[in-house]
Amino acid sequence: MEAAVRRALVDVIDPELGDNVVALGMVHRVDVDDAGDVDVTLALTTAGCPLRAQLMRDVRERVGAVEGVGDVRVHFGEMTAEQKRSLMQRARWKARENAVDTDIPATTRVLAVSSGKGGVGKSSVTSNLAVQLAVRGLTVGVLDADIGGFSIPRMLGLDGRVEAVDGKMLPLEKAVGAGRLKVVSMGSIEGSAEDEAVMLRGLMLNRAVQHFLEDVRWAPLDYLLIDMPPGTSDIQMGLARMLPRAEVLIVTTPALAAQNVAARAADMARKGYLRVAGVVENMSAFVCDHGESYPLFGRGGGERLAAQLGVPLLASIPLDPSVAAGGDVGRPGAMEAFAALAERLVDEAVPAADMAGCSARLLDDVEARLGPVPST
Repeated sequence: MEAAVRRALVDVIDPELGDNVVALGMVHRVDVDDAGDVDVTLALTTAGCPLRAQLMRDVRERVGAVEGVGDVRVHFGEMTAEQKRSLMQRARWKARENAVDTDIPATTRVLAVSSGKGGVGKSSVTSNLAVQLAVRGLTVGVLDADIGGFSIPRMLGLDGRVEAVDGKMLPLEKAVGAGRLKVVSMGSIEGSAEDEAVMLRGLMLNRAVQHFLEDVRWAPLDYLLIDMPPGTSDIQMGLARMLPRAEVLIVTTPALAAQNVAARAADMARKGYLRVAGVVENMSAFVCDHGESYPLFGRGGGERLAAQLGVPLLASIPLDPSVAAGGDVGRPGAMEAFAALAERLVDEAVPAADMAGCSARLLDDVEARLGPVPST
């Protein structure tokens, strides 16, 4: 009868995580006595979980319907720290299966330009890389996901407003060399002013990014670059759910403090099962006209971070006043370092990062509970 009880528990869904309590590892014990009375012990993430009453009702209803079962008693315990980590890994992996439906072609390479803090030059890297990819004859989308701190329209010299046709927004477009840019930003939405604050709470910020993914006519598209906001919060978590095939470019400066904060962005990406494609070190040094190099922000941050994460250092971008000047007037420059970064992304297969901290741990957890997963 215990097997039948456990099968019935598969129909008990945690309403917050959207998965059943057996798969989530919440069923700690099932005891059936000779009279058919059943004791079920569920391990909750916290002893004061507000869902315990609902879970109790659902367990009693499902298990009570099993033939031969008498009384059903439900007991609660609390998960260990390791069990909580396992549960959240399962929940994040499950969320990938519910990615939003978009017009982004399956062949499009999606790169989220990220860091743990502001001021390291994510928007500068995004805009200059987009131009260099377009120069190579590619169609490049740029999604400005920094909803409250948008800067992409100015940096790319686009001052128009997006229009909607048949319920879909049309990106602003600009020919660059033999290629084309397609840009969507809060700064391109009617009623948004460059000097006015965008005041949205976390869920609304996520919803805005979701609109930019679902409700935009992106195709055709070779690359989609996403200029991420700083930090590790709502939009970063939402991206892993909405666009699970995205890869992450981590931007840092040479300073140790920036390196440590950027590592958090990589850790968050991996916890959301996003691939970290590599590191871009920005503002690596200032080279004056007579050729002398001055490491104004320190040395080696990009190399240290890449080694720490087990990914390649894709580029070191020197500190060049022309980059800032070009961004201010909407004409990103043709710096050799950005051209080399674009060339590497196009021509070189970037080696995959070690994912032992992510899906491999999840697989270990599944095997520990259910036995070895059959090979195919």
